[in-house]
Amino acid sequence: MSENIENINNQKEEKNKNLSRRDVLKSLATVPVVGAFFYGLYKKKQYDKFLKNSILEEIKISGEAPVIPITSPDSKQIRLGLIGFGIRGPYLARSAGFAHPEYIDSLQKSAMENSNDKRYRDYLEQEDLNVVVNGVCDVFDIHAENAQKAAANINREGKDGKMTAFPKRYKTYKELLAADDIDAVIIATPDHWHGPMTIAAAKAGKHVYCEKPLTWTVPETYEVVKAVKENNIVFQLGHQGRQTESYFKAKEAIEKNLLGKINLIEVTTNRNDPNGAWVYPINPEANPKTIDWQQFIGQAPQHDFSLERFFRWRCWWDYSTGLSGDLLTHEYDAMNQILDLGIPNSAVSSGGIYYFKDGRTVPDVLHTVFEYPDKDLTMMYSATLASNKHRGRVIMGHDAYMELGNTMNIYADRGSDHYREKINQGIIDPDLPIYSFVPGRKEVDAITSPTEQYFAGRGLLYTYRGGKRVNTTHLHIKEWLGSIRGNQKPSCNIDEAFDEAITAHMGTIAFKENRKVFWDASNQQII
Repeated sequence: MSENIENINNQKEEKNKNLSRRDVLKSLATVPVVGAFFYGLYKKKQYDKFLKNSILEEIKISGEAPVIPITSPDSKQIRLGLIGFGIRGPYLARSAGFAHPEYIDSLQKSAMENSNDKRYRDYLEQEDLNVVVNGVCDVFDIHAENAQKAAANINREGKDGKMTAFPKRYKTYKELLAADDIDAVIIATPDHWHGPMTIAAAKAGKHVYCEKPLTWTVPETYEVVKAVKENNIVFQLGHQGRQTESYFKAKEAIEKNLLGKINLIEVTTNRNDPNGAWVYPINPEANPKTIDWQQFIGQAPQHDFSLERFFRWRCWWDYSTGLSGDLLTHEYDAMNQILDLGIPNSAVSSGGIYYFKDGRTVPDVLHTVFEYPDKDLTMMYSATLASNKHRGRVIMGHDAYMELGNTMNIYADRGSDHYREKINQGIIDPDLPIYSFVPGRKEVDAITSPTEQYFAGRGLLYTYRGGKRVNTTHLHIKEWLGSIRGNQKPSCNIDEAFDEAITAHMGTIAFKENRKVFWDASNQQII
């Protein structure tokens, strides 16, 4: 009996094996529309199967992020000072664990109104980095008071929550740096203060996390490097993209030569709203009595008190590094992280003030081309602050090209030598990615502004670790603190920062002087 059943089953299996593509089509043809649909689905599944079997086994990208030291209650508590609490300062403070109570209230309200908004959940789950803020400094009274309230909100609660005592407010950054109860500082000031404050902090023996760009001028760049190295402090430049998961995948893919010989990189900035063009709101409580104007000016050219210049300082060369130092540096650092580009051999720039006729001196459209003849490639940067046309980042190789942001996709090139046989066999479709990485594919979140959309799309707001969404700046500050505790170099250390600063300055000089500039590597100078 059992032998008969086995024979019958074997006959059925053999019949199924002999079922031809023509038989499938013939049976599906009895319901023409549905049949065509299912055959299309069948073909799609077959293609996917071929793709996985023929390509993914070859690629095998892990792209694991470096392990950041875990902060534990037993680790040394680090005492922080916050210098600058305007736009970026509050974000850095939140990433270290200190949010203004009103910000917490806004997150709670948004989460109640929109179930897709996970920011409050993410913030509550953010790791405690075992730090305390002992001092704050800002030249605007309101900003300084906000910094104190954020620092005292150690329980991450709203206005009605319990806070600790306010940290001391220092009137000048030099007074803060002289304090004995501060080990390290976070600098989030206008560009023209980054260099002087970092130098002073290093000489005072304070570790430094400084927002990008590294410096406002070329000469101070060398002085910053010297101060950091001579005083043996741990320095981290604020390029939080160093923590973006897709960048690690991209680096591994390139190291495995999946793109072939890379010859061209295109990186872009496209923004089209006042905030994205640095037309920030002016606080109604701001006036000459609440702002220390002369301390804001510092080494910049003297100018009469101006609320526009104070709040929208990025629009003037007097305090800013323009598109080169602000947004180009994010793009450059991403490519430098992935491709180890270093400083380019030359740079040329063009552009102008084409849309925002508001008295600014920095361009709102900029194009810069960096040449790397030793690497046989060019990196092109193109920016506009008056169009949201998506262009993204593309790394082009002979065999494939990579589109990179928070996600990463690799497409075979139709003229590829490496993938030609699989393209001819129909295994690879050049219109479909041969590899696609989408972190947290099931996660949905509310993005509250066009500027946030811009940064989120580039992986600069959040990334993933073990499938869990994490703030990239939180990880970057955590890495800096872990490096202080372990006396190690963080990922965007002073050497990486030097490359970033010189590259950005080359682009700026090329624009301002309307000429091609070069890097003299032997003498370590721009010519």
